[in-house]
Amino acid sequence: MTPKTEPDRERAQAWFGQLQDRLRLAFEALEADAGGGSPGRFTTRKTRREGGGGGLMSVLRDGRAFEKVGINVSVVHGTLSEAARESMRAKLSAGTRSFWASGVSLVAHAANPRTPAVHFNTRLFWTPDHWWFGGGTDLNPCIEFAEDTDFFHDTLKRCCDAHDVGYYPRFKMWADEYFMVRHRKRPRGVGGIFFDDHNSGDWERDFAFVRDVGEAFLAAYPPLVRKRCREPYTDSDRETQLLHRGLYAEFNLLYDRGTRFGLQSGHDPDAVLMSLPPSVRWR
Repeated sequence: MTPKTEPDRERAQAWFGQLQDRLRLAFEALEADAGGGSPGRFTTRKTRREGGGGGLMSVLRDGRAFEKVGINVSVVHGTLSEAARESMRAKLSAGTRSFWASGVSLVAHAANPRTPAVHFNTRLFWTPDHWWFGGGTDLNPCIEFAEDTDFFHDTLKRCCDAHDVGYYPRFKMWADEYFMVRHRKRPRGVGGIFFDDHNSGDWERDFAFVRDVGEAFLAAYPPLVRKRCREPYTDSDRETQLLHRGLYAEFNLLYDRGTRFGLQSGHDPDAVLMSLPPSVRWR
């Protein structure tokens, strides 16, 4: 497949940066609406990758609605390490060494146990002989509410159906399989959508879908925060939340592709491990 040109890469990079800004504003608005003490604010710093590129890491801590929110955008390039090449062996031709990648990722860990945690990311990966989009989002409630799960999934389905009615069932199944904590034999949450290696051969169509996944996330998650963040909760609820976060930490450290690639490719470890919860408990 002929790779897309540098201007197309720049368009994707610009979108990821714009989306990071919009996500920050959306989460600061959730903080302002949550009531209580001082609303959380993001602090931002540049990150660097050994070998080429870097990004912006934005983290909000100890807010009204959230204990921690991390929103990262990155643009990295250079030569793939052998470990990174091995993890992507099925996608690369034998001689491929150079790469370029950009993306935006978000993980939010709520203060109220009745508010679900969430993950979202979209990305573009490019090599001299191939390109593909990837990403998705999944909801991680510590205390499950069926109506919240239905709303989240219905919003994602409408987004997918607008592009291809086959996307949602395929990407939902992929998420169910991917976000499985295999050693626990259980999922880390209630799922969502996940896709990787996404290249239909039509750049504009695929890029439009990736942009709409970002829009769908902004429509699917903030209403759940506003609905739950002021609800009363018990010490038992907090214990349930901390134990459930253990699933999240185990998955990200053992199975998450982005975590593995980020560490293998020499990116800033604090940015790579931004997704980990601020506090967690195991039995």
